[in-house]
Amino acid sequence: MSTYVKGLLSKELESKLANVTSFVVVDTMGIGGNENNALRGALKEKGIRLTVVRNALMARAMENLGQAKAAQLFQTGPCTVVYGGDSVVDVAKEITEWAKKIKTLSIKGAFVDGQALNQAGAVALAKMPNRVELQGEVVMLAASPGRRLAASISAPGGIIAGCIAGLIEKLEKSAA
Repeated sequence: MSTYVKGLLSKELESKLANVTSFVVVDTMGIGGNENNALRGALKEKGIRLTVVRNALMARAMENLGQAKAAQLFQTGPCTVVYGGDSVVDVAKEITEWAKKIKTLSIKGAFVDGQALNQAGAVALAKMPNRVELQGEVVMLAASPGRRLAASISAPGGIIAGCIAGLIEKLEKSAA
């Protein structure tokens, strides 16, 4: 491949990944055509994209984008960059699920917040709660004091109402 073509491909990668700050790197070597199409189709529905890259060109593109630490993820073997979705945690979860279905798919690492993660770090990323789950936890924590206060206020009234109902029942039986 000529230097000119390599430069064009590197520029194309830079433009494609200019706004991507977090991604997962996987090895898709050995995946059959049908499995590849199923994987890409399912991920596309969730807004997740896959791009097969040449290691040297990707490393150069990452350095040009100011993400030089990501270049270490592209040292050996074929690499596919997986990005998009709501967050990199969602991407990692989806890829982990697909790796269970497709045995030849393996996670090589991830790039998150300017830091390169190894395979273990990328797999651990899949176990973290995503943005929606974290927002749910924050809402539950914010509502918890109010819920406890409402329960504390209504509890004595419920106890008194139960006592009155018991007295009414007892008086009705004795009157009958």
